[in-house]
Amino acid sequence: MICIKSVEGGILSNPAMISSADLLSRYDQRVPRYTSYPTAPHFQPRVQEAAYRGWLAELDPGVPLSLYVHVPFCDSLCWFCGCHTKIVQRYAPVAAYLDLLLREVELTADAFAGRRRVCHLHLGGGTPTILSAADLERLFAALRGTFDVDVDADIAVEIDPRALTHDSVAALGRVGVNRASLGLQDLDPRVQKAVNRVQSLEETQDIATALRRAGVGSLNIDLMYGLPHQTIAGMLATIDAVMGLAPQRVCLFGYAHVPWMKQHQRLIDEAALPGPEDRFAQYMAAAERLQEAGYVWIGLDHFALPDDPLAVALRERRLHRNFQGYTTDEASARLGFGPSAIGGLPQGFVQNATAMPAYRTAVEAGQLPIQRGLALSDDDRLHSAVIEQLMCYLEVDLGAISRRFGRSPDIFGDAVQGLAEPVADGLVTVEEGIIRVSPRGRPFVRTICARFDRYLAPDAQRHARAV
Repeated sequence: MICIKSVEGGILSNPAMISSADLLSRYDQRVPRYTSYPTAPHFQPRVQEAAYRGWLAELDPGVPLSLYVHVPFCDSLCWFCGCHTKIVQRYAPVAAYLDLLLREVELTADAFAGRRRVCHLHLGGGTPTILSAADLERLFAALRGTFDVDVDADIAVEIDPRALTHDSVAALGRVGVNRASLGLQDLDPRVQKAVNRVQSLEETQDIATALRRAGVGSLNIDLMYGLPHQTIAGMLATIDAVMGLAPQRVCLFGYAHVPWMKQHQRLIDEAALPGPEDRFAQYMAAAERLQEAGYVWIGLDHFALPDDPLAVALRERRLHRNFQGYTTDEASARLGFGPSAIGGLPQGFVQNATAMPAYRTAVEAGQLPIQRGLALSDDDRLHSAVIEQLMCYLEVDLGAISRRFGRSPDIFGDAVQGLAEPVADGLVTVEEGIIRVSPRGRPFVRTICARFDRYLAPDAQRHARAV
């Protein structure tokens, strides 16, 4: 690596001469995805039901809510999955769960005074559409009977196209779903077999067409890089095929291989996983191809057509990031329903019991099933704002944010000092308190955000790598 001396006499890297391998060796660290700050591993059991009820009672009645509903069931196991879900072969457990879920919704609403307005609603899982058409309608009838859902609310659902019936597609249209996220990952049969998710383009096309006919006008396709046997050529072929579906959005997620947390990932042949350089090359090639196809690169891993609300929010600086990823959701209070679901309120975060028996016991006893959480300090909110700005816009004005919180920018002194190496390597610039992530630095933005994370242990190993 060629180095030059700065005018101050220090040694700086020549960014043009730094290889991808060198960058990956230093910046492809195990860091959080920063869908929240502080991140979920730092939630504590001292925040439980009583705290949550108090926070709910304190919410401004005029402020709209965002709802997340978790359905923790699938009918087959994708070996790459990092979600909280359970495989079921019978419908009875799903039907019984819906009764519990609706009871939790009722208990939560009882903590409010009066009905509350909802502007965003997201069904995730698992596979939310494992619910029958009748039960999907029952769920939405209960939600609309409990909350005042805006006429133009963003109502989204995650879908496994392999398991969705046309009756359920029609039900999604009737209940007002207007955005669907279709999992696809990769079309290479060898890759699909290696992760136990065999799915043809034709069945995905069939569901996409049916959804649009039912009135679900906005489609997102989830792709993944870093899977076993995956190649650049195969990824680009998948993207080219996906363009025939004309999705409004594409999410390009990196496979997070964490078998110490998700034991089923041990079924994946580690020897077939691409190495760091190949994985990085897949990511960058896919990002380039999606931009060539007319999509705007948003943050780390989302791509949207220029007229999509996500791309508009980026331009108008109204973009946010939460547990569903990049979003236009501006609600200050997000309520989570179902096992493992996380809620975020102005006062802090809460998470439901993850294990179904604990969740069931609490709900049947008439209790909100909160297992842990975190009350936010002013310092948390300040650092959260910095990290969200970097994740969304790849830049942040530390002076402006400090003034908004009534603090001195000096509070970021150590974090800025920690950016010296990324600055030297051309990943970021720091000028008059404004930090800008360069195109070279975008893939490592999570590592850059970690410099502002006051909770992250230097040797933290539970997280996936940055790229």
